[in-house]
Amino acid sequence: MGSSALSKSNNGQQQRFGITEPISLGGPTEYDVIKTRELEKYLQDAGLYENQDEAVSREEVLGRLDQIVKIWVKTISRAKGLNEQQVHQANAKIFTFGSYRLGVHGPGADIDTLCVGPRHASRDEDFFGALHRVLSEMPEVTELHPVPDAHVPVMKFKFSGVSIDLLYAKLELWVIPEDLDISQESILLNVDEQTVRSLNGCRVTDQILRLVPSIQNFRTTLRCMRLWAKCRGVYSNVAGFLGGINWALLVARICQLFPNALPNMLVSRFFRVYSQWRWPNPVLLCAIEEGSLGLQIWDPRRNPKDRYHLMPIITPAYPCMNSSYNVSSSTLRIMTDEFQRGNEICEAMEVNKADWDTLFEPYPFFESYKHYLQIDVSAENADDLRKWKGWVESRLRQLTLKIERHTYGMLQCHPHPGDFSDKSRPFHCSYFMGLQRKQGVPVNEGEQFDIRLTVEEFKQSVNMYTLWKPGMEIHVSHVKRRNIPNFVFPGGVRPGRPTKVTWDSKRSSELRISGHDQADKSQEARTVVSEADDERKRKRVEDSKDNLRNSKSFASLPPSMGEVHEDRNPISTGNSDVNSMNEQKSEKHDLKSLGGSPCASMDTETNGSVGSKLQVNHSLTSIEAEKLAIENIMSGPYDAHQAFLEEPDELEDDPKYRNQVKDFSGNMKKSNLESSNSMASMSEETTISKNETSTGLTSNGGLEELEPIELAPPLVSAPAPMPQRKPLIRLNFTSLGKAADKSS
Repeated sequence: MGSSALSKSNNGQQQRFGITEPISLGGPTEYDVIKTRELEKYLQDAGLYENQDEAVSREEVLGRLDQIVKIWVKTISRAKGLNEQQVHQANAKIFTFGSYRLGVHGPGADIDTLCVGPRHASRDEDFFGALHRVLSEMPEVTELHPVPDAHVPVMKFKFSGVSIDLLYAKLELWVIPEDLDISQESILLNVDEQTVRSLNGCRVTDQILRLVPSIQNFRTTLRCMRLWAKCRGVYSNVAGFLGGINWALLVARICQLFPNALPNMLVSRFFRVYSQWRWPNPVLLCAIEEGSLGLQIWDPRRNPKDRYHLMPIITPAYPCMNSSYNVSSSTLRIMTDEFQRGNEICEAMEVNKADWDTLFEPYPFFESYKHYLQIDVSAENADDLRKWKGWVESRLRQLTLKIERHTYGMLQCHPHPGDFSDKSRPFHCSYFMGLQRKQGVPVNEGEQFDIRLTVEEFKQSVNMYTLWKPGMEIHVSHVKRRNIPNFVFPGGVRPGRPTKVTWDSKRSSELRISGHDQADKSQEARTVVSEADDERKRKRVEDSKDNLRNSKSFASLPPSMGEVHEDRNPISTGNSDVNSMNEQKSEKHDLKSLGGSPCASMDTETNGSVGSKLQVNHSLTSIEAEKLAIENIMSGPYDAHQAFLEEPDELEDDPKYRNQVKDFSGNMKKSNLESSNSMASMSEETTISKNETSTGLTSNGGLEELEPIELAPPLVSAPAPMPQRKPLIRLNFTSLGKAADKSS
């Protein structure tokens, strides 16, 4: 267990971490010590720590790689005509960053590495040219895959079985010293953008370790949160959730706010803080420095593109940037709900009504929706599939953005962060995306969503792949829950009805039992009280919403941002008992609100149950003080930052999107109707009916193809032609807000 003491400055006083005062300086209780030991054992049993042999192997690989780049830079220096003294002084150096540098990597994890070279060693000719040839000739190097056109150019490979991601930074130095300090701002002088981005990983990682009070407590907490995020399906930067650096920054901020806490308390406070956080208020570990080199930094007040970021998590090294620009309104909604769930479980753990297993329950993705999109990707061989799959995966986020855009946020997407392979089909994999109608919005009878044109636009962008080869294909289909293919399930076997009692099912069951007991005692009295309570609740909710709309922070956000926070249970199947419980918890917390302020109202919406179950270790006063402190943290210079959901970076330069009228009230149905009419002359419609017993399904067991069989791709390296005629697909979500029928 790590030290729980604040760092001491030279004058003997405690050092403050972060841009604000800590929320609490309280140290660990005996309960925290016991629960932290339980957590550490849980993480050990989960296999999150590598053994000594693997650790030694990684060190050997890094040492060998460092030798290779040193030989490489001397070789190219001699080839470029440098004299022998200059060749002798020529040097390159390997740095690590990411999970390995942070000390939270697990067995088999990639090592993020950076090669820093001198000014005469170019990226294209020397790094992706000469060094690539050197590595390709080494027998211990396998799966070598250069990606020079990526946002951050990278060379991926395995070295003696250890996965390596190697970046390159070309500095304006003739000689790279062995004791080079890349944290200095001057290291960025006169370098290109790719070098700035490549250096950023190392600079951010090192800065995080400088800005946390206890590195060991930070590491344990981060391991916990990474495992939790993977179990709950919200660990994936490319899918629009959060990646490793994002989770590290969020955890580091909690460590700053609770500098003397052990991991158990840090995990609990992680969920408490971020279940109340009013995005797009940014998470900052330190003040954003302007710098002296004129590089662009994150600032929504001056940079229009920064205003479209929904969940800003800002890197602490110059130039400070938003590390989570991939987050969409759908993925933000999902993560917000998961933070709330985690907060409720941590509260229950304190009164022995939950345990660590409960927190890490896997998210039941294929049980949570009635409708899914299945994106099938295939190629001619394994190498082509790896490249094609990586490209498609990088573009899937655009499909989410386009669906949100074209349906005005009414059709919500939940991308699964991983892919699935059908063993019966070589060189093939599938991605899945859950679909549901936006919760809390009145359903118009027979209302449908036409996403055929949206899918067409997505496929066109994917088929622009510059390295496209014959055989690289992508198909997008609609599939119902009961027809999800078996290969997505463990062992290829579809599970029966769930028998394990989960957190949500247990909570619903307890509420039903409690309700039945009350009914047996006095049905008539309960009815009278219920009617009175319902009226009070209705008025309280209306007043709360009015306060929210009138508050400065809430008024700065568009209506859809508020809805992200108000839809507390969009992933569930609409269980009325759960909703009733949330209302009851919100009502209880209303009685404890801090002075009835708009801020307190926001807390009621986003974290209704805080304080109700924490009598074991914390008084109600301390919990309220924490809530007030969280509010103060979010009252900084970016409090008025407004996030615009309609113009993400990838779409804002498209004239079609730029000129599109943004009408959130009535234009959605009109748009869908016009789209349907425009395609009326095409092949026959395939419609998912309200009662979901449509006979328009194809004979493939419930899959509804959004496309016919693709034409054979040309025998030249060019984008695959897009077919001209497509059947129309319209999704009817009238019954989606109701509880799932048993036949599904």
